[in-house]
Amino acid sequence: MEKQVYITEEERAKCKRVVDAFAELYEMENIVVLDAGRYGFVELKYYKLPHGFEEDATFTDSRTLFDALWQEWFDTTLYLAAREIQLNDIFY
Repeated sequence: MEKQVYITEEERAKCKRVVDAFAELYEMENIVVLDAGRYGFVELKYYKLPHGFEEDATFTDSRTLFDALWQEWFDTTLYLAAREIQLNDIFY
């Protein structure tokens, strides 16, 4: 039998702070991070009908959760900034 790993209360509190810190990201993208109790936090991305979410991940470590959300925030911010730049401005 495989050993079952759950999130500690200390890590749960840290993860909750990380999730709250990235609230702006959830409004910018089609992403949600849910508290799954003792199982950690679940990140669900890019909901499409009729199949559901295209990507999901479960986190029991606040550092790993922070790194994943930071990368998503960085990519989204970079994409939105690039989208605002006109093609003529880039060639100039």
